[in-house]
Amino acid sequence: MESKKLRNRKIMETKIYIENLKCGGCAATIKKGILAVEGVSEININVDESLVEVTTDQDVITDVKDKLSKMGYPEVGDANTILHKAKSYVSCATGKMSS
Repeated sequence: MESKKLRNRKIMETKIYIENLKCGGCAATIKKGILAVEGVSEININVDESLVEVTTDQDVITDVKDKLSKMGYPEVGDANTILHKAKSYVSCATGKMSS
């Protein structure tokens, strides 16, 4: 019965354009954080386009967007406060040190 449920799951691919993405350090931190969201199976990040592409097997896009915002990378069109910018700098530095 469990395998039947898995076969019926839909794989969703979503593109999210974000603010404050500056470098590979940012990308490393984003990748680590988003892969921790349950239901996310793959993530690709294009620094030049400030684009995060997420593959999920559950409807967790709201969770992904919330996590991005909390890390300092809100979706384009959402509020990009000084707090978001500060968090993105910390995330960037953390990503550079761990990669």
